[in-house]
Amino acid sequence: MKNLSLAGKAILAFLALFLILSLVSLYDTNRGAVRMLDFLREPMMMLAGVLGIAAIFVARPRWITALVLAFLTIGINLWRLWPYTFLASPQVALPDEVDGMSCARVLAFNVLQSNDQYDRTAQLIDSVDPDILLLMETNEKWVEELAPQLSRYSYRLDMPLENKYGMAFATKLRTDRAEMVANTSSNTPTLYATLRMGDGARFEVIGLHPRPPLPGESTATRDANIARAGAKTPDELENVLAIGDFNDVPWSDTTSRFAREGGYFDPRAGRGSYPTFPADYSFVGWPLDQIFVKNGVKVEELEIGEDVGSDHLPLIAKVCVDPNSADADIEGATAAEAAES
Repeated sequence: MKNLSLAGKAILAFLALFLILSLVSLYDTNRGAVRMLDFLREPMMMLAGVLGIAAIFVARPRWITALVLAFLTIGINLWRLWPYTFLASPQVALPDEVDGMSCARVLAFNVLQSNDQYDRTAQLIDSVDPDILLLMETNEKWVEELAPQLSRYSYRLDMPLENKYGMAFATKLRTDRAEMVANTSSNTPTLYATLRMGDGARFEVIGLHPRPPLPGESTATRDANIARAGAKTPDELENVLAIGDFNDVPWSDTTSRFAREGGYFDPRAGRGSYPTFPADYSFVGWPLDQIFVKNGVKVEELEIGEDVGSDHLPLIAKVCVDPNSADADIEGATAAEAAES
């Protein structure tokens, strides 16, 4: 190390730190500080690559050591990120085969409670004209300012809160049931809605906005609650759409468990991560806003919208439900039995 420049020493130190953090991130624990390392996987990979290249020029004679550290860091994190690279196999066809299916446009958006650019969100809703709308971080002021947009929907359910976990749901589809419950934790509502497409195909919608993992706190209860939120829906239908700001990345243990135990598939897998946060620098940010589908729910379109003043970008999708799915058949049988009686 004596013949190594100050810049070379700094590069080796950072690469060693990245490798240590990458190894710690694999530790099976509920400690919030460790779970938060899932958010650093992409940045650590990028920085390790840049520093590894720089080491070739400024870290001699230890450049080989630096490259080994860089490759190990990239390898560990790429192993976890692999499903969300373009090299992985897609979990969901996009666009999926939706001939003969009824479809609906979906808009899920964290408005940022302190954001006062209400008109931009109003214009977003007007432009997308979603059939299913889920807004998060809505307080009384937000509900009031978006009243013209929300009033156009045949069904709406609001739970405005001042703790940054308020939620507003609205839909043009026939609604069999809808409720907001304290599932993931107190004062962080979870939406459960059973909707029906125009052809009678039924599906359930889960809207989630749980609290993020924090240093010094255990994520055990949070993780279990999030997994439970998706594993058993009120009507226990097989067709399910799960959306919302999970305050988590899709490759984390928490969200992976949600998908695994609930039997969900991610339309982003094999296509990139679709980052939504922070809105100003989403190209180096995180995919905190999630979309998962199950069974007969298909995805025809998926995109991330433009910045409209929040710290999140809106998630926009077009989903369709197979009218020949088990859930639709059950509904049809139930209706026939009711008619006969």
